[in-house]
Amino acid sequence: MFKRLGRFVVLAVCLFAISEMLPPPVTEVEVPEGMVLIPAGSFLMGSDDAAADDDEQPVHTVHLDAFYMDTHEVTNAKFKAFVDANPAWQKDNIEDRFHSGRYLKHWRGNNYPSGKANHPVVRVSWYAAMAYAEWAGKRLPTEAEWEYAARGGLSGKKYPWGDDEPTAAYANYYPNVKDTTPVGRYAANGYGLYDMAGNVSEWCLDARYFYAASDDSFYAASDDSRNPIAGGEVDDFRTIPTDPWRVLRGGSWFNGAHYLRVADRYGGSPTYSGDDYGFRCARSVTP
Repeated sequence: MFKRLGRFVVLAVCLFAISEMLPPPVTEVEVPEGMVLIPAGSFLMGSDDAAADDDEQPVHTVHLDAFYMDTHEVTNAKFKAFVDANPAWQKDNIEDRFHSGRYLKHWRGNNYPSGKANHPVVRVSWYAAMAYAEWAGKRLPTEAEWEYAARGGLSGKKYPWGDDEPTAAYANYYPNVKDTTPVGRYAANGYGLYDMAGNVSEWCLDARYFYAASDDSFYAASDDSRNPIAGGEVDDFRTIPTDPWRVLRGGSWFNGAHYLRVADRYGGSPTYSGDDYGFRCARSVTP
């Protein structure tokens, strides 16, 4: 009897020890409305394709934590809710240092163009995009996060849908529509993200150093890095200078097919409000 009891005690102690070593049970993640969970992972950033630009090389490995990404580009209707709640960012009130004179050019006061509630907002500077993201409890995606998400789980492909060359059925790019289209009109990629190629070019968090060795060195030095951000974290976007510029990704209705490639990189002054410049937001899973 005592021998059996002793064995039971030993077994119980062993089971308790094993339970202490096991990872905690996985709990279901509640994904914010209008976003999808992009899983943590590693990918090859950049391109060594014959069509690749020099600034897309060298191809290098980047590791990313899980994050959330907006399924769609921010629309006129959503941006109106932001400016209605934040008068300082309305067309007639925005500080000169946050735009280049064409901010929300097509709006009449606080009203977007008729019939375009579900079109992506354009004529927004990087500063305005950052302000919206902060108000929404989100942030802009980093350049690495954007490319990883745009690939949709496909490895080594040229476009969000694979290697098939673009057609008017895949995306809104020049010279097809010659204007924005409602978000979600084209098929989503493997992560459930729409318009990761075409419609509007999307602001990212990172600095973009043009014609300077610092950009090339950062891109190369970020090999095997985790969550890289050119220019570093942005604690207060209001203090960020206009030089260096900021990253744009994805191509637009105004760009040719070359810009639709997931590895294509370009940028603009953070004050610039282009006719084809928009954005979508991201959010970290772990603050």
